[in-house]
Amino acid sequence: MNQHVTKSLIPFNKPFIVGKELHYIAQAVTLGQISGDGFYTRQCSQLLQERFHIPRVLLTPSCTAALEMAAILCDLKPGDEVILPSYTFVSTANAIVREGATPVFVDIRPDTLNIDEALIEAAITPRTKAIFVVHYGGVSCEMETINDIARRHQLKVVEDAAQGVNAFYQGQPLGSLGDLATYSFHETKNYISGEGGALCINDPQLVSRAEIIRDKGTNRQEFFRGHVDKYTWVDVGSSYVPSEIVSAFLFGQLEMLEAISQRRETIYRFYEQGLAELEEHGLLRRPIIPAECVSNYHLFYILVKDQETRDSLMQHLNEAGIKAVFHYIPLHNSPYGKQVTTGSIHLPITENLSGRLLRLPMYYDITDSELEQVVDTIRRYFDR
Repeated sequence: MNQHVTKSLIPFNKPFIVGKELHYIAQAVTLGQISGDGFYTRQCSQLLQERFHIPRVLLTPSCTAALEMAAILCDLKPGDEVILPSYTFVSTANAIVREGATPVFVDIRPDTLNIDEALIEAAITPRTKAIFVVHYGGVSCEMETINDIARRHQLKVVEDAAQGVNAFYQGQPLGSLGDLATYSFHETKNYISGEGGALCINDPQLVSRAEIIRDKGTNRQEFFRGHVDKYTWVDVGSSYVPSEIVSAFLFGQLEMLEAISQRRETIYRFYEQGLAELEEHGLLRRPIIPAECVSNYHLFYILVKDQETRDSLMQHLNEAGIKAVFHYIPLHNSPYGKQVTTGSIHLPITENLSGRLLRLPMYYDITDSELEQVVDTIRRYFDR
């Protein structure tokens, strides 16, 4: 390995400023409130509600925090079960386990890497309370089928749309399709605030309790609205309100929603076209977007023939100063995943694809010459 490469010339991800982010941070300070739920937090919530037709959006310090709130709102208890994919970030399962419930992992589809809706019903038991779906890479799960299953079995549906902001399924925005949904604004996502997230509430009956849980279990929001003469501790909760500084930065990003989306699609199409010939020769597979889905182009990954090839290609790229990375280690194979589930779990598609997947650099201001360098380096690997 080249010892002279101390850092990637082309990183996997890089935070960016595209609008008035820094101006809004200064404005937040000038307005005299940089704790939570100030002017910019409200502006972000309103923008997301109106843009994505979601009855109530509550900003949170992270998508993890939003998932924890969602699990509480599902009223999970010890002994309850929640169906979810194993191919996801740990926060999806952690939110369930923290409430004492048991995650029930099912396999993913080979095309989208989303939960396989055809396997969900067989995993339902009398203890099942909810289905947590994960929209991988900004491509929607098969929500019509999943919601139909949930209705017939009286289950809550939570969308982990961490990667799905401004993506669509059958014309409807991700985040608006389940009882609850969560967004992420982590610096690796399409729209960023460093750390940050949101809880989307599509069931109006859950709004009041969600506000209480978010505000440390108090009814402070009712007090601010003049509905009670003092506020007090009324439920479980935690500190799930983000800093106004974070919200001010985020508002600058959300104002540029379309510009960011268009740029990411351009990057995605560059990779898609540049790697088409390698797919034609059977050397890799590019992402698949079903006809009913509109992606937000959150990431571009390739699938190669086996893990040995993936690791070798990743090293080849890193030696050229290009940071390409794999993604999730399946949760059912993790040390803690084995502790919180029962019996031996075999998810063949998850286990196979997770070892073959490689994510390519994807960020707003990556240049065409850098993209060409990534594509050319991959081509050279397969030409050896």
